[in-house]
Amino acid sequence: MRLVALGGLLFAVYLAGLGIDPPVGEEVAYSLVASTLIEDGELVREPEGLGFPLLIAPAEALGVTEQFLAAVAALGFVLGAVLARRIVPEPYASGGAALVGLSPPAVAHAGAVAPGMAAATLLAGAMVCAVGAREDPRAPRVLGGAMLLAFLPWLEPLLALPALPVAFALYLWTRRAQRPTLALIAAEVVAGSVVVYVTVNERLYGQPTPGALTDTFDAAPGLLWMPVLALAALAAWRLWRSRREQLARAIPARATAEAAGGLALAVLLAQLLAAVVLTGEPPGEPFPGRELTPALPAAAALVAWGLRHAPRVGVALGGVTVALTAWVLVG
Repeated sequence: MRLVALGGLLFAVYLAGLGIDPPVGEEVAYSLVASTLIEDGELVREPEGLGFPLLIAPAEALGVTEQFLAAVAALGFVLGAVLARRIVPEPYASGGAALVGLSPPAVAHAGAVAPGMAAATLLAGAMVCAVGAREDPRAPRVLGGAMLLAFLPWLEPLLALPALPVAFALYLWTRRAQRPTLALIAAEVVAGSVVVYVTVNERLYGQPTPGALTDTFDAAPGLLWMPVLALAALAAWRLWRSRREQLARAIPARATAEAAGGLALAVLLAQLLAAVVLTGEPPGEPFPGRELTPALPAAAALVAWGLRHAPRVGVALGGVTVALTAWVLVG
């Protein structure tokens, strides 16, 4: 019930936030490809690629694309809370997801016609599957995580970076659980998707990816709109301290918390690398933080960890974050 309430709250806020981030060239291109696919049954070779337009095509046909993406974004933070439950108990797990989910970048980009928040949901689902496979590597869980990862490059090539630690963890944990064949099948699902992706792009664009990946831009402005993310740094320190003191040997449940927290931190750092080093020039002037959106549910799990160990500081930072969101919504 708590997760349902969290998803409902975020979805309502995201609907209220539609229009904060005006459409830029990239969003118009995505809508154009999706609309052309629906109306004419043709694929337009825009440099943004085909994966995301195919995802939103049904919603585009019904005229509810932004609402659909807002619902997908809310689901991503619900999955972030599920991941956080592997680290901390409630209400910290849902609290951390709520604070990050209610940050200005999350609200501004939830309904944006861009792959960031949809990718965040796929990543969050894959992380939940990977951590679950560590304890109980059933085929639906392992293969489900692999399929979620397999679709990520189709949304955006750079999503391969935050997907890498999740794919590695899924394979390693499944293999360690004495399921080597299942681990190999999962790896083949992901690798096979990448091969098909490169092959399709070679035929359509004459290169492995739809567009060039050049130049850089800074992710710092997005971080400034999310002061609550300071709790993620506290979580990283708690993780380092826990492993240094080898607490998992004395407390078995700590091993799961360390695994989930370490995976979330790896995803967040990988996305920061993609945002700061490898991404191209931003199309237009979107609301700050768009390049960070794929890792926000992972960050939510870390924030939940920090919130448990510094609740007063967390409430203060969360209050500032939510106040910024309210100011953006009113303004």
